[in-house]
Amino acid sequence: MHLRIVACLLSVTLLAGASLPKTGPLPEKKPTEAETSKPAEEKSEKDAPKTDRDEKPLPIPDHAKPLTEKPETEPEPVLTIEPEDSKEYDACLAALKQIGATFKEEKRIDDGKGCGIDKPLTLDMVLPGVALKPEGKMRCETALELARWTKEAVIPAAKAALPSEGPLATINQASSYVCRLRNNGTTGKISEHARGNAIDIASFTFKSGKSIEIRPRDEDSTLAGAFQRAVTATGCLYFKTVLDPGSDAAHETHLHFDVLERKNGYRYCR
Repeated sequence: MHLRIVACLLSVTLLAGASLPKTGPLPEKKPTEAETSKPAEEKSEKDAPKTDRDEKPLPIPDHAKPLTEKPETEPEPVLTIEPEDSKEYDACLAALKQIGATFKEEKRIDDGKGCGIDKPLTLDMVLPGVALKPEGKMRCETALELARWTKEAVIPAAKAALPSEGPLATINQASSYVCRLRNNGTTGKISEHARGNAIDIASFTFKSGKSIEIRPRDEDSTLAGAFQRAVTATGCLYFKTVLDPGSDAAHETHLHFDVLERKNGYRYCR
């Protein structure tokens, strides 16, 4: 009896065990054809990871911005007429009179753009018996240095080199005061002629009527060549700038003298 019961229970157990599925992980669901063919970019934006493009761009600092416009150019310096020191001017006039120059004081010149002379004068006679032709307007300092150079350097050189031509009669000038840029250029710095600081010497005329014209004479072995080289070299003892025909093409026919003050007393002579 007991054995029959046990056998029945065993049969029930075996039948129940045959209907139960095997244990273990469930297989993954295979994607459908539609899902596999969907392009990646068609995914929902909300599912896409956030990138830097989603953030607002940071402002570019000023120093890193590209230049879209040309920077403003600095304004050109305002050129003014240098005022004369009254004491120095009076002392210059006294020295000019003492050396024997003939001149006339003029009204202040102001031609704009820095051109002008605070206390100009018109020089007629450099020394007694030595005329300046044509007469020229300039500062007193320019006139005084011209007179000193003529007396102490030009006349002695003329006596040594050209004694048969008689005394020096005329200094022929090519330019004194004139409102212009250097070398008559259209751009560049203002000329010292425009400030009354300069004079250009074109030639020297003697009592005999002979004239010595300024021209390239470095290789001129005549006494006229020696005279020109002598007066050119001594010019730098009186003027701050001396330019002769050997300087450049712009000075092939004259000597340029000026009294432009430079730092540390530097003089430009060539």
